[in-house]
Amino acid sequence: MRLIHTIAGVLVLLLVIGSILRTLVVPRGLYSALVFRLWSALRMALRLWAAPFGTYRAQDRALTWLAPLVLLGMLGVWLSGMLLAYTLLLHGTSELDWSISFREAGSSLFTLGFASGDRLRLSVIDFLAAASGPLVIALQIAYLPTLYAAYQRRETEVTLLQSRAGEPAWGPELLARQSLVDTETALPQLYRDWERLAADIGESHSNYPVLLSFRSPQPNRSWVVGLIAVMDAAALHLALCPRSAPAEARLVIRAGFTAMRDIARALRVDFDPDPDPATPIRLTYAEYLGAVAMVTAAGFPRERPVEDAWRHFHGWRVNYEALAYELARRSDAVPALWTGPRDFHAPVIPPARPTDRRPDQPRPPLPPA
Repeated sequence: MRLIHTIAGVLVLLLVIGSILRTLVVPRGLYSALVFRLWSALRMALRLWAAPFGTYRAQDRALTWLAPLVLLGMLGVWLSGMLLAYTLLLHGTSELDWSISFREAGSSLFTLGFASGDRLRLSVIDFLAAASGPLVIALQIAYLPTLYAAYQRRETEVTLLQSRAGEPAWGPELLARQSLVDTETALPQLYRDWERLAADIGESHSNYPVLLSFRSPQPNRSWVVGLIAVMDAAALHLALCPRSAPAEARLVIRAGFTAMRDIARALRVDFDPDPDPATPIRLTYAEYLGAVAMVTAAGFPRERPVEDAWRHFHGWRVNYEALAYELARRSDAVPALWTGPRDFHAPVIPPARPTDRRPDQPRPPLPPA
């Protein structure tokens, strides 16, 4: 039994070290089963806690705690796993009983200063434990600035998008607003900014998937909803205006679905890497017609018949719709238009457009003097 306990301790220690390296050190977006199961359990618990309130705002308030709880939980799971591993090693390589092995492993791991006088190899285990605890904590502390730097870059662009695409963001609303305020010439720069942001998100969120749990400061904002909105706007732009649409529209769509696929690989989400343009999508033709009518009424030009444009829009959207819906579901994003279902029941929230208060608009009569 002592040999079995020793082998078990080595296996647990290797499992914990592997999870730490995959999550904090190796820049390849490697999958960690420990972290993923912790994320799943905490997400489920928070969603169940908010479920009786029955509103998206309640879900958003509860899930705001998911990211910090995951970070603390990761540290707790790793330290607990190391405590178990060193307890098994001490018990398996000596005559110490369980209580003394646990006490000595804990005192060494948390650097309380105990050292074994039993045998030399126990002191070696104690020294390894004493080095492991501070090292894990130091890696976690160094991990946080990287996370928050990526979060800040992401949220800056998401916040800037609010005045252009509404809140929550929606692709057709983005095109309509640019027409209403005569800023269509700003669209190429917007596409360039989000092309770069998509590349940043693909790199950071695939290497550090916990960023998916970091929610925007405002409940109706979301990075994945914003990215879907920009990609939908670019796809509509290319479908309706093939001659005048900027080249940046194609690039932002490509960058967007490439980023989504990088994140999907890190999360082990299955997807079709080369979908057929004729593959059905979940967005309906009726929803598309309503959006095109709204965009056209706002003054956005149209160079191609609506029916023909649908085939081209469908061909663009099939590249990213399934993954976009899955990422929006997993990140419990605000239930915006054209972003798919969620794991909680909440009505779809359309973007709120501000009232047009230009001086040339009709004003209510002044009250009598």
